[in-house]
Amino acid sequence: MAVSYAGAGAVGTITLDKPPANSYDIEMVAELGAAIDEAAADAAARVVVVRSASERFFCAGADIKAFLANDADANMEMIRTAHRTLSRMAAADQAFVAWIAGHALGGGLEIALACDLRYARAGDYRLGTPEITLGLLPGNGGTQRLTRQIGRGPALELLLTGRTVAPAEAQALGIVGAVLDDEEAFTAHVEKLAAGPPLAIAGIKRCVHDGAERPLEDGLELERERMEALFRSKDAIEGLTAFVEKRTPEFTGS
Repeated sequence: MAVSYAGAGAVGTITLDKPPANSYDIEMVAELGAAIDEAAADAAARVVVVRSASERFFCAGADIKAFLANDADANMEMIRTAHRTLSRMAAADQAFVAWIAGHALGGGLEIALACDLRYARAGDYRLGTPEITLGLLPGNGGTQRLTRQIGRGPALELLLTGRTVAPAEAQALGIVGAVLDDEEAFTAHVEKLAAGPPLAIAGIKRCVHDGAERPLEDGLELERERMEALFRSKDAIEGLTAFVEKRTPEFTGS
């Protein structure tokens, strides 16, 4: 399989593995969707890492030869499938985290943008949306998610020029949250995130992903609803008690 999910307690992993560059077609997108569903159903997982088996590529984007071989209707079916697939990461309760350790281009960067968080390994590789050089636009959510992530002006500059950036500039633009020296540093960061309260993680995701699409007052109402549910949870009592007792909280998701 080109995409697989492996659960390991609080941290699950989705691995892209289609040599040489993880260039995807509709079958790979379907496998990614199945892996996302498997991760979302994993009750033990609090964080899901999306990563590549390749040392050079996170994902080079869509298979251009497949685009050429297909007609417009077939290509649009892949776009629609990708939209449905990538949106499921935001809908899941777990925090989805992209670990970018190689080239993330076009649809590859769009996969990462659909994750809740993105971190990059220091290295000599590029991130970007070069679809305009093919007479296309980033059609797997790139025009929308990149704009929401870094703002209209910076997003338009990248989208209209097709310019790619190194990890350091990706961090400066806000595409990735941090550039880390190695995988060990990333693993430590993810494990800390996975020790957090799952109910609060899910609540924050809903407030951000759903609330941002609503008028302010509706978003605030959603925030109040989620806050009340957390106040009534055992995790909140544990977190508040641990703070007063000056100890590390042990969250159970209840």
